[in-house]
Amino acid sequence: MIPSTFSYVQAHSVEEAIRLLRESDGEGKLLAGGHSLVPLLKFRLTTPGTLIDIGEIPELRGVRKEGNRIVIGAMTTYRQVLSDPLVAQHLPLLAQAIGQIGDIQIRNRGTIGGNIAHADPAADLPGVALALDAMLEIQGEDGAELVEADGFFLGPLVTALPETSLLTSVSFLIPPEGARSTYLKYAHPASGYAVVGVCAIAALDPDGVVSTIRVAVNGAGDVAYRARSVEDKLLGHAPTAERIRQAASLAADDGEMGSDQFASEEYRRHLCCVYAQRALEAILL
Repeated sequence: MIPSTFSYVQAHSVEEAIRLLRESDGEGKLLAGGHSLVPLLKFRLTTPGTLIDIGEIPELRGVRKEGNRIVIGAMTTYRQVLSDPLVAQHLPLLAQAIGQIGDIQIRNRGTIGGNIAHADPAADLPGVALALDAMLEIQGEDGAELVEADGFFLGPLVTALPETSLLTSVSFLIPPEGARSTYLKYAHPASGYAVVGVCAIAALDPDGVVSTIRVAVNGAGDVAYRARSVEDKLLGHAPTAERIRQAASLAADDGEMGSDQFASEEYRRHLCCVYAQRALEAILL
């Protein structure tokens, strides 16, 4: 439970953080809230030579509206997101999911960027990022680029984030007016992590037909995924109880189920379908 020896340095700007990452020759790790990194350090699952603290970079914090998106700085804490009026008005799904993360102490310290960049498949926000069509702003030595959440999560704790770059902000698409959303999860009783979690957003046109539908699953396997088979079954149709049941039965088809001490592959498949049906019924019926 004792980390290996490392150097500690505090970055005061994004540019300085990038420079420090480059100078660390692949041995540097960014420290945000620390709730994911510190346990890895204690168990020596990661042994960085340099720990780069980005907690005092002001431009990495805050919430703002840009067009049809809400942009949140990567170092904005869960508590700050939960208390922001723009999030409450436009992104109730994000607020609902963050409210289920850890406890008060974790929400006071943990950051939205740290959660997403850590890419724990059992975490809540990767699924939310997919459901809300998130765009991730990544800044590196060659400037900034936007990466879709759909292509960001590559595996457990593995992302498309380059070694000498950092995630600076996450922007979430504002759902259409009248859309309803929910996040439901079967949580591990001790950790609160999702054994299976389902995010769903839907809107109906004036004729009662599904005009917008996005469903994402986290916790079930190595990466969160969009349940596109579910979406295709509902889009353009009236959401009857039977059609919802049929759509929900496809919730596990677009991802690979994991098997571990918390749930077997078969049980996770079952949970995907059950929680997808509950989520869809909650927002469509």
